[in-house]
Amino acid sequence: MPISQNQFEELAKTLPGMGTDPHSVRQRVEALEKLLERGFVIPGTKIPFGLDSVVGLVPVIGDLITAAMGAYMVWEARNLGMSKWQLVRMTANVGIDTALGAIPLVGDAFDFIWRSNSKNLRIIRKHLDKHHPGTRIIEG
Repeated sequence: MPISQNQFEELAKTLPGMGTDPHSVRQRVEALEKLLERGFVIPGTKIPFGLDSVVGLVPVIGDLITAAMGAYMVWEARNLGMSKWQLVRMTANVGIDTALGAIPLVGDAFDFIWRSNSKNLRIIRKHLDKHHPGTRIIEG
């Protein structure tokens, strides 16, 4: 049974991190960036990696999946009202990651080094810190 838009919005308000407010957006993009770029550590080292590097090992489809996840971060940034220049930079980061990441072997190493989602998170954080300082998280 489908629910109406109003019912969905009421449900989203009750779930943590599911709203459209800047704080909820910050939580979602930070969680997605961590999952994609540094969710795991290579055993015996302190080198982080994420699903972007792992899923990128699957030719073509893996790169398209991670590109879609990166595009979601750009979409969230657009919903925050970020400037077109910032959105173009973020889209270019995802595009470079997708294009060069699609090259067999070399692209997999590139995915490990070029962390487009981390770059995009920095752009979003800078915007949020300036325009929505109440969302800032102090880490100790």
